[in-house]
Amino acid sequence: MTDDVRLRRGRGALGFSFFVQGVAFALLVTRIPAIQDRYGISDGLLPAFLAAVPILAGASSVATEHLVKRVAPSVVLRWAQPLVLLSLLGVGAGGQMWHVAVALGAFGLSVGALDASMNMLGVSLQRAYGRSIMLGFHAAYSLGGILGASAAWAGAHWELNLFVSYLPAVVVLLPLAFLGSRRYVDGSAGQGEADGKGLGADGFKLLLPLCLVMACAYIGDSTVANWSAKYLQDVLGSSEQMATVPYNVYMVTTLVGRAVGDLGVRRFGAAAVVRAGTLVAAGGFAVVAAAPGAWVGMLGFTMLGIGLCVIVPQTFAAAGRLFPGASDTAVARLNIFNYVGFLIGSPLVGAVGDAWSYRGAMLVPMALVLVTLFQARSFGSEGARYGVRHERRAGDRAVDVGRGGNEV
Repeated sequence: MTDDVRLRRGRGALGFSFFVQGVAFALLVTRIPAIQDRYGISDGLLPAFLAAVPILAGASSVATEHLVKRVAPSVVLRWAQPLVLLSLLGVGAGGQMWHVAVALGAFGLSVGALDASMNMLGVSLQRAYGRSIMLGFHAAYSLGGILGASAAWAGAHWELNLFVSYLPAVVVLLPLAFLGSRRYVDGSAGQGEADGKGLGADGFKLLLPLCLVMACAYIGDSTVANWSAKYLQDVLGSSEQMATVPYNVYMVTTLVGRAVGDLGVRRFGAAAVVRAGTLVAAGGFAVVAAAPGAWVGMLGFTMLGIGLCVIVPQTFAAAGRLFPGASDTAVARLNIFNYVGFLIGSPLVGAVGDAWSYRGAMLVPMALVLVTLFQARSFGSEGARYGVRHERRAGDRAVDVGRGGNEV
């Protein structure tokens, strides 16, 4: 098998892994009310259950940093993904509160390892390609999220219990993901040896700007996920049915933005794309905060999807470029701030909304997202553009990888 074919197959397999994760996560978070009802979790106790998942995921991401010094990231991903799916099924299979506590704990631990190892492989594949492909992987995640949310809606509409609602996805996706895992492509041996050395004495200080960007991006993302429906209905006076639309619109625009974003990175460079995305996202929050009615609010949430979608994938890619000999370690540490942002975002907006106003609360994630503008230089310049220089080299085999029908 040629290197081109191996890389193309590895790219397709990893893209499918991102897709499966999108489905699984959407099936969990969109059925939280049903989970609460099934197990009799009180409103006071629910935040503790929900916070436990990202906390355990963050701890697992730290553990994965050390685990990949002994085994390849592909091995971690190969076993973490089935555990995520089985944990999801366990959430719907129990009957007592301790059952769901164990299942959610297993979900958090396995999803932390999964997120870290997926992005490690994505960064190493992008390096092998010599051009931007990370946004394509995250586009697959967005597509999975849309399909997972649609499946959850169907389960709720037909009043299926959680186990029956989750079972088809697990039965179909688990064996496919496990079979696809045989085609994952790890980084070179030389890279793996360097990864064992860590980031060095000042490494985390260099990574910190990207960690800040990651946390702020997820504060924005969690604001949309947790507050868009309530904001549209309670503040802008929409119907209950229309209040369900903003998050779906956000996910669709995220998918579209990520599907074409790699082209922008190759043409203009990562820093320029991230700056543009930041300004669009900040403008989206401003529109939401000032919206006179529901339809203008919908426009703001649409802008948020277009703007925020490019930041997270490019932050992972920038960490890989910043530490080319220790990218696995950098990605694992950066991944922790995914969960930090998720934990901070929703309570922060809720606290400001209760103390002041929910219109004013939308200005908080707007200000935090704008922090990315001051850290844009961390995304690099010429070296982050990939295709502009690399794809024009005659005889460079890496430039033609993946140009067939297996694009993610």
